Amino acid sequence: MPDLDLDLTAFMADYERANNDREIGRVTAAIADDATYWFSDGTHRGVDEIGAAIERTFATIQDETYEIQDLEWVVISPDSAVCRYRFSWTGLVDGERRSGSGRGTNVVVRRDGTWQILHEHLSA
Repeated sequence: MPDLDLDLTAFMADYERANNDREIGRVTAAIADDATYWFSDGTHRGVDEIGAAIERTFATIQDETYEIQDLEWVVISPDSAVCRYRFSWTGLVDGERRSGSGRGTNVVVRRDGTWQILHEHLSA
């Protein structure tokens, strides 16, 4: 399904850009209302709770650059897909340059013709 692969990869690239632009409205537009995110600080359910968690990250890490690397689609169907990737970030935390990296897994679903993230799991 090469077209789906390209479409999904573009979706994840847009999500990455929205995070780097710190445009929370664009970030949350990519997240399903009933999504669940597993971050190192806990589990966040629903787009409002997830958006608040992401905004806290934006406030904590200034001048952040977030990158998704080695994106691999392990399951693709017309209405759902699963990907895994490595991520890294750099930014200022309390005025000091910091960085981190880890692994991510996302479950993406197509609803009303639009791709949305139903689940994201990031781990260091």
